[in-house]
Amino acid sequence: MVNMLFLHGVLFLACFHGIQSLKICSFNVRSFGKSKIAKKGIVDLLVKIISRCDLLLMMEIKDSRNQAFPTLMQGLNNQGNRNEYESIISERLGRMSYKEQYAFIYRHKLLSVKRSYQYPDRQAGDEDVFAREPFVVWFSSRYTTVKDFVIIPQHTMPNSAVREIDELYDVYLEMKRRWRAKNFILMGDFNADCDYVRKKQWKNIRLRNDTNFIWLVGDKNDTTVKESTHCAYDRIVLHGEKLIKAVVPNSVNIFNFKEAYGLTERQALNVSDHFPVEVDLQASYGFLSWLKSFKGLKG
Repeated sequence: MVNMLFLHGVLFLACFHGIQSLKICSFNVRSFGKSKIAKKGIVDLLVKIISRCDLLLMMEIKDSRNQAFPTLMQGLNNQGNRNEYESIISERLGRMSYKEQYAFIYRHKLLSVKRSYQYPDRQAGDEDVFAREPFVVWFSSRYTTVKDFVIIPQHTMPNSAVREIDELYDVYLEMKRRWRAKNFILMGDFNADCDYVRKKQWKNIRLRNDTNFIWLVGDKNDTTVKESTHCAYDRIVLHGEKLIKAVVPNSVNIFNFKEAYGLTERQALNVSDHFPVEVDLQASYGFLSWLKSFKGLKG
């Protein structure tokens, strides 16, 4: 019995980062497709970056033949604990011939997908606001203090960023009505700074003006790889009292993989022109108690 518990515990300890938390990340992997994964070392670097996270939103997937993303998933699942990750991916989204996909990559031992919904963007009088409509996913976890949360992802079109960020408020209202969910994470590459969202334009964005929404990445942060730019394009926004209380203090982070892996700017830009943004959610008291009990049995 103890041996079974030991093996089970080792499995969880191996995949549960820091034991105290669940790491949620958002990453625009600039123009991810066949040509990107063909570059030497790129898949290995992406595997390193993504495997830091328990749940990661991946954006700007341009993979019309559906070859690049499966290759990435294979790379993730060939390391360490095999078949640790699962994914859920949107249809190809966009206007005219330009298409992208959203994907969520997650550790299936820690999280499960409760529901998913492709937002149709057909609100009367305000149709087709989004260039890439949100692919909304409801996640569930037994191991966090907040047991479920809905993620609304968005990669805005730069020149319509103000309107698209504002329209996310309507997506939130629709999903709250449709699913009666209480905890929401809105995140992605909002292009929410510099030339695309000016200071005077924030007053026109409901998601910013409603104080029930908590913005975790500040306007003065820099989520871009280029040293010549300083823009807080990528954001994480929370709604829901339990979810907000579940955030691990000081866990909001912009992961600078250029510095972490000793890359030149050119090498880093081969991966992406964005850094991932991330936040940790607290593990449940019950799970932590189980771990303490497991350590006692092991000793």
